[in-house]
Amino acid sequence: MGFVPMHVECCKACNSGRQNQMNEQASQNLSSRPDRLMTEHEAADMLCYSVRALQNWRHRGGGPRFVKVSARSVRYRSKDLLAWIEERTVAHTSE
Repeated sequence: MGFVPMHVECCKACNSGRQNQMNEQASQNLSSRPDRLMTEHEAADMLCYSVRALQNWRHRGGGPRFVKVSARSVRYRSKDLLAWIEERTVAHTSE
């Protein structure tokens, strides 16, 4: 069985084939405010990953850049999420 995203709304979009449309809309909204700080829940929704996945990436590395606001508070800049997505965009599987 393949990977299934943890966020329910995102799963519905992914399963119905509307994922690219959602990402385009989010990208347009976020590009107008590139320094907007997002909570980890908002970032997880945008990426169609769980909050736990973001937490693991912060601990192990490999995830998008983040802002450590305080010892217990983390935010993501929209431009960092978009850059992270662009870094992973490929044209074919041999890339």
